[in-house]
Amino acid sequence: MGLIVSILVLSFLIFFHELGHFLFARLFGVHVERFSIGFGKVIFSKVIGRTEYAISAIPLGGYVKMKGQDDADPTKISYDPDSYTVKPPWQRIMILLGGPFFNFLLAFFLYYAIALMGANAYAPVIGMVQPDSPAQEVGLQKGDKIIEINNQPIKIWDDLSEAIHASHGTIEMLVDRNGTILSVAVTPRILEAKSIFGETVKRRMVGIAPLGEVVTLSYDPVKAISYAWEKTVDASKMIILSVEKLIEGVVPAKEMGGVIAIVQVTAEASQHGLVALFALTALISVNLGVLNLLPIPALDGGHIIFTLYEMTFRRPLNEEIIYRLTLGGWVLLLTLMAFTIYNDIARITNG
Repeated sequence: MGLIVSILVLSFLIFFHELGHFLFARLFGVHVERFSIGFGKVIFSKVIGRTEYAISAIPLGGYVKMKGQDDADPTKISYDPDSYTVKPPWQRIMILLGGPFFNFLLAFFLYYAIALMGANAYAPVIGMVQPDSPAQEVGLQKGDKIIEINNQPIKIWDDLSEAIHASHGTIEMLVDRNGTILSVAVTPRILEAKSIFGETVKRRMVGIAPLGEVVTLSYDPVKAISYAWEKTVDASKMIILSVEKLIEGVVPAKEMGGVIAIVQVTAEASQHGLVALFALTALISVNLGVLNLLPIPALDGGHIIFTLYEMTFRRPLNEEIIYRLTLGGWVLLLTLMAFTIYNDIARITNG
């Protein structure tokens, strides 16, 4: 069942991305010749209107084939009025941005649904007090629940972390200890911790860790908009930072995962309920949106760079250069795809 859910999620994400390109192309009067889920040989297709809708053999992506635009051969162009080629550069950029935009839009809707259903987060309950830390010095204990910091209500552990990080000097904590409310004054110190990327970072802390108790927060339809926006922005920032850390070598290349890892993690998330599945799907959708904007010739970001060049210099880039760069982009993408699949298999083999 988990495998079926994973395939459906991936297919839906690909469909939604390509739908963005399709709708923006049609908005600007570009004829779409084929709308395909998957690459390679077409195994099923149906023509509706003037567009062929297809399912192809390799379910690792999808594409919208527009008149006058062909990634397989960038030199194939058309100067008909309904061709992608003849549209103003700003319209072509909007068409290219349509796919990633729909990825971010889908993530927003999923986070909005999570907010209405009930978002899970760690409760502000202490699970560990670090030895010789400010928390230990003032007597904070495992099981203490932080309910206020400097008169600011604390609902989840992230609220607590942000309040401490943004504070100055001594802070006042209200602590619920087995039903008894205590007021504790503690002075955070600059302590070392590990980031999600394994780096040693220094930040203002008191030396406590969460118990792992989970609380569910539900939002009304208006506040859910703010929650969805913040989560979409935070997810985008995390993906961008992950790419940056990968390029810097902070995150080793062996940590990169491919389609097998996505299927595996999605299958696991589906077993933990709809909220977990929606959250992971939203994160993957943001991931697709960000990665498609990378300036790699075979991706949307690469085509946007070509179009910006045309806007800047008032002439398109040489066809031969576009062809060679696009070919190089495909080689890079296929190499990365093969590498990530190898990593996935190696992880499974090594348990």
